Amino acid sequence: MTSTVIYNGELRTTCTHLRSGSSFETDAPVDNNGKGERFSPTDLMATSLATCMITVMGIKARAMDFDLNGVKIEVLKIMKADPRRVSGIELTFHIPENLKDIDEKTKTILKNTGINCPVWKSIHPDIEVKLDWGAWS
Repeated sequence: MTSTVIYNGELRTTCTHLRSGSSFETDAPVDNNGKGERFSPTDLMATSLATCMITVMGIKARAMDFDLNGVKIEVLKIMKADPRRVSGIELTFHIPENLKDIDEKTKTILKNTGINCPVWKSIHPDIEVKLDWGAWS
């Protein structure tokens, strides 16, 4: 087993990672009867794409003898009604100064690694994903 999810009432859950014991809470979004005070399940879906991409990119960078410390990714989740679902995810990469001038070959390797992460490969093709690589564009 990977995790447990406990419903706490008030449209909130507590999610616990079994191996580490770390946990976080979720909340329904304001536009779906919640308070929006924590990540919603669909927020986590969109955020999972960013975390997966940067994690595998970090693994590749480590194998190439450098790190991606300080890379920031802004996540925008776009919802659609009828049926209510995630229709788009937009990721904007912010590259720290020390990584802006890496060579084009390395940038291409890292980008290709990111877009081949497990979460990207699991996203339904109806969900439009847009990437802004920032300084690496």
